[in-house]
Amino acid sequence: MRFKFDKSSSFKIGDVNVFFVTNASADTLQLPHLLQTESEDVKETLQLYRKDSLGKFGEISVITVKAQGGLKKFIFCGIGEAKDLSKLQVQELGGIIASKLNACKLEQANIIIDGKETESQGELFAVNIAEGIKLKNYCFDKYFKDKKETNKLYLKEITFYTQYTNLEALFSEREKIIDSTNFTRDLVSEPANVLNPEAFVDVCKELEALGVKVTVLDKKQLKSLNMNALLGVGQGSNSGTYVVTMEWNGAKDQKDSQPIAFVGKGITFDTGGINLKPSGPSISMMKYDMGGAAVVTGLIRSLASRKAKVNVIGAIGLAENMPSGNAQRPGDVVTSMSGQTIEVDNTDAEGRLLLSDVMWYTQETFKPKIMIDLATLTGAIVIALGHHNAGLFSDDDELVSQLTKAGLNTGEKVWRLPLGQCYDELINSNIADVKNVGKDGAGSITAAQFLKRFVKKGCIWAHIDIAGVVWLDNGGKLSPRGATGYGVRLLNEFLIQNYEPK
Repeated sequence: MRFKFDKSSSFKIGDVNVFFVTNASADTLQLPHLLQTESEDVKETLQLYRKDSLGKFGEISVITVKAQGGLKKFIFCGIGEAKDLSKLQVQELGGIIASKLNACKLEQANIIIDGKETESQGELFAVNIAEGIKLKNYCFDKYFKDKKETNKLYLKEITFYTQYTNLEALFSEREKIIDSTNFTRDLVSEPANVLNPEAFVDVCKELEALGVKVTVLDKKQLKSLNMNALLGVGQGSNSGTYVVTMEWNGAKDQKDSQPIAFVGKGITFDTGGINLKPSGPSISMMKYDMGGAAVVTGLIRSLASRKAKVNVIGAIGLAENMPSGNAQRPGDVVTSMSGQTIEVDNTDAEGRLLLSDVMWYTQETFKPKIMIDLATLTGAIVIALGHHNAGLFSDDDELVSQLTKAGLNTGEKVWRLPLGQCYDELINSNIADVKNVGKDGAGSITAAQFLKRFVKKGCIWAHIDIAGVVWLDNGGKLSPRGATGYGVRLLNEFLIQNYEPK
């Protein structure tokens, strides 16, 4: 969709006009400033819009008025107490507006940002509204045929009228991040018969056109590197197993400095292997078990698109966890790239096996100062946190603080859970160095403790379990139902606030 930004002085009533009102302006039935010059008939009709609660945050009223020789729609959006609005709340207002315009089957609208209602946000009010609209105005309709019309998004163009200038440049940076968020949503939404490991590799290679250095390791190369934990996960599938690294060197003057690395789990479909998952919704949705890899790929795409001045490594492991005569068995022992031996107590705890080798390879090859892994790792995190927060694990308080703040700013929230020796002891094996599942509960924590064993001394590390936030059946305030694209905005905010030059 297209966004335009124009001066308030250029505003003329269009077919659809969106205004913002506060609680106070609703109580006194004041009209926005730019409507004060309209004819008395128009003003009198508009004064009839709701008298009791319009102006409350997120409340929408639509009035159709005959003006300037035709029917014009006036949409009033309540913003509550304007002085208290956060950046995220303004974006959520944009999502509400997008939903309303699509529900009314409207393709174009003028949004007027005028008067004291939005002064507390200044020039960023329009940009944040635009960001919320674009995030909400998404639909994965690739496979609809008969149902395409009923799932149609109508909204195509928004024109903002505001006193501020140069908003195009401000929004352009945000839009590149949103485009990559939608790119990630597309990846997570694709069925596993389309997006298998080979197809995912091809998607990564397309980033080379943006200046990203992409390296692909296949089974033969993984074997030579002793990445047997990863290879064991994919050995039951007819598809290949791969590691893909994506290098974005945006800080040319700091090329020799240690990069920041993001590692993603890319199980393109997870049956559970020999420990087969039960039938039902749980297994049918396991196409999104590559959500961590999708986020990392989307992040690298966004950094390259906006030419971010930071050096970042994206590393993903790609495999398919299938049951077959060649599949890994419960009780098998594999030797990881690190040299540590792993007892595979449960083949459905495959993501941590994949990550153990990819994390070790990333540290060996790129020597990152910070490494953050993202994975749809455990169902236990959904039980603990539902679909409102991702689980965050780290021993570094500063990194936790940075990620938590970035989550609050974007609405992609994280919640810190504990690590500790008492949990680490739960994954000790009687016949190997470690086993891939613990006992006595704490499933998400023992998974994180497993990963911690593959973090080298001196590397600052965090693990983010996104199993509960990568997909929302009923959608969210800034996302439609289905894939959320969670993580792309979070990690961009994390980098912008802490590691990119101001």
